[in-house]
Amino acid sequence: MVSQKTAPYGVLMLRVLLGGLFLAHAALKYFVFTPQGTEKFFVSLGLPGEFGLVIMALEAVAGCMLILGLYARLTALVMIPDLLGAIVLVHWQNGFFFDNPNGGWEYPLVWAVSLLVLALLGDGALAMKRTPWLP
Repeated sequence: MVSQKTAPYGVLMLRVLLGGLFLAHAALKYFVFTPQGTEKFFVSLGLPGEFGLVIMALEAVAGCMLILGLYARLTALVMIPDLLGAIVLVHWQNGFFFDNPNGGWEYPLVWAVSLLVLALLGDGALAMKRTPWLP
């Protein structure tokens, strides 16, 4: 049985973790890879370079929204395709395990499933604005 007293705090912890990961990845793209390098990487994947900038911004905004609990369930659902894209376009050819050279698809899969779990569980404790149309 799920504890109605503690479960919302577990969801809060999951929400903050996932949001922090998105902020870290947006910062990695901005400060380490640079916006120009991110654009070049996306071009190397066969995508428009500007798409890399959109993803970087989306990850930063989603990270903040998850941490603050602003429509967290909806935000989690919106970000799942980002991770599925990382699996298909970047990590698939490297095998399953993330410690493989260039990183396998294990980590982005766990991240995507964690986002789905968050969407199913709810917004959690201390959410600033709950997702109204999801039960």
